[in-house]
Amino acid sequence: MEQKLSDDLLSAEQRDARYVMHPLTDARANLQSGSLLMERGEGVYVFDNAGNRYIEAMAGLWSVGLGFSEQRLVDAAVRQLNRLPYYHAFSQKGHNPMVDLAEKLIGMAPVPMSKVFFTNSGSEANDTVVKMLWYRSNALGETRRKKFIGRKKGYHGITVASGSLTGLPVNHRSFDLPLPGFLHVSTPHHWREAQPNENEEAFATRLATELEDLILKEGPETIAAFIGEPVMGAGGVIAPPATYWEKIQAILSKYGILLIADEVICGFGRTGNMFGCETFGIKPDIMVLSKQLSSSYQPISAILLNERVFEPIADETHTIGTFGHGFTGGGHPVAAAVALENLNILEERNIVGHVRDISPALQDGLRALSDHPLVGEVRGLGLIAAVELLTDKSAKSSRHPAGALGKRAAAILQNKGVISRAAGDTLAFCPPMIIEKDQIDAILSALRSALDETAKEML
Repeated sequence: MEQKLSDDLLSAEQRDARYVMHPLTDARANLQSGSLLMERGEGVYVFDNAGNRYIEAMAGLWSVGLGFSEQRLVDAAVRQLNRLPYYHAFSQKGHNPMVDLAEKLIGMAPVPMSKVFFTNSGSEANDTVVKMLWYRSNALGETRRKKFIGRKKGYHGITVASGSLTGLPVNHRSFDLPLPGFLHVSTPHHWREAQPNENEEAFATRLATELEDLILKEGPETIAAFIGEPVMGAGGVIAPPATYWEKIQAILSKYGILLIADEVICGFGRTGNMFGCETFGIKPDIMVLSKQLSSSYQPISAILLNERVFEPIADETHTIGTFGHGFTGGGHPVAAAVALENLNILEERNIVGHVRDISPALQDGLRALSDHPLVGEVRGLGLIAAVELLTDKSAKSSRHPAGALGKRAAAILQNKGVISRAAGDTLAFCPPMIIEKDQIDAILSALRSALDETAKEML
């Protein structure tokens, strides 16, 4: 009783500090102040408990494509809750929304796909892909083909296997990750990683050679798949150099290695096409989808498999009598119904066309900041972009500890009513795809002011 009475006197932020452990957060820091808590959302805006309004320039976590108050998605959830609030997909059972969504996704896929397996998040999906391909290799009698190649700074999730696919040290440190058999090649970031006078195509050639050298060193017969985001997200919004994907795919094809396209961030319009694979001419064997699949109104993710992947797995399930993997909420009927309505809205309102039309305002506006003394590089395409900060342009470095500039600039920007995300010293922007020009202008104005204030403090 005494605990309850004392809790009644605390603010929500204080109770957050007392009771909640947050992901990707300094837990000790949260004990001191609690977190910024949101109370409601409207369009591209969110409002905190004090009534302060922010442009959510990260669409939550790269994900709320249709904004925070799309009534049709709410209505779709309510209809399905009233009709069939839950059912599963185990043991040859299912429900109509899952079937309808799977059919829709196969029809939308940019390359021929055969089946859809549903999970609840991008991490679960990529974890499942690892297990599927281990299973497939065993089915084919290729019992050594178990290794995966990702990229440094790639992000594919945080479960044990997907966290091993990820190439970010902060997601590995103290977790004993990556697991053995998870390999990483260089980040395809020309501005940061290219050698002197090395153009984009020569850089791409070097990275393809690096991949081939790793495959030959490990043994092609031991490599199950290569995984990559069309545009790298959490690693700092890194778009590939010219000819990169063409050359990477040629190496994979040469050695019979599968390609997994992690479309969790890029999928459903973010790059100016329905899928990032279309933007860069990627022809994957597996596509992993989530986030904007439902505009994150419900947790859902989907794995699309082509026949080359599915058939050996199907044979093995017949031999064993089952596929011993799945999730209670995988393909949840409410989530599937919301995702279907989300995809309908994307098509009816031509959201992809809107992204193409509006994205130059964001991309050109950010590039206009390139002359700022703190700005090293502006990069991105469509409605995903990043501004990398530094204090020494010629050395492409900062005199502060890694991440300090980004953290401070993001905090100042947030105080000005714009939520970004600092990936090290890079500020990322990925606003809801319904954003309009005046809202982009507000982001740009607040950002320039925040950079000026950060420069006064830290330059």
